[in-house]
Amino acid sequence: MTRVLILVLAGVLAGCRGRVTDMSPIHINPNMDDMERYDAQEESPFFADNRTMRPPVPGTIARGMLKADTEYYQGRGGTGSYVARMPMEYTRQLALRGQDRYDIFCAVCHGDAGDGQGIVMMGGYGFAPFSYHDARLRGVEDGYLYDVIANGVRTMPGYGHQVPVTDRWAIVAYIRALQRSQNATASDIPDDILTTLTP
Repeated sequence: MTRVLILVLAGVLAGCRGRVTDMSPIHINPNMDDMERYDAQEESPFFADNRTMRPPVPGTIARGMLKADTEYYQGRGGTGSYVARMPMEYTRQLALRGQDRYDIFCAVCHGDAGDGQGIVMMGGYGFAPFSYHDARLRGVEDGYLYDVIANGVRTMPGYGHQVPVTDRWAIVAYIRALQRSQNATASDIPDDILTTLTP
């Protein structure tokens, strides 16, 4: 009995020598690890157009991607015209977030004060952006500014892929604050502060 046990033990130990082999390991439960599949962009004779990657079915919208609120997501009303005022509450926190995003994405061209004299313009970019303090841009709708941020205009690229929707509206809020800061009148200053400023 002892000899048999020693032989079995020797056989087990001989099987644990750690030798390199080309044989595949025993795979008790493969879980479809080695199933046939297509790689991305690979051809397939199954479909008439020979593409394995199928386009979405026309008219379908991915779950969570229905953006029915056109005022918020596109800056346009039901008739397709730009919304006059942004569809969210203007708060100090929103304007401060807008300042942060403006400093990152906009100030290099439009300047810290929104006057179109950003650092890129000093290098001879070619086309200086309009100043936000022009009467025309002070009078445009908030939806127009949002649309320009998202899709660009003339030589300005669109930032729709880089700036989320809420941040676009925050930038609009900050642009309006910039415009008001450079075009304020005495009526914009509270009376108690105005009396301290006048001699």
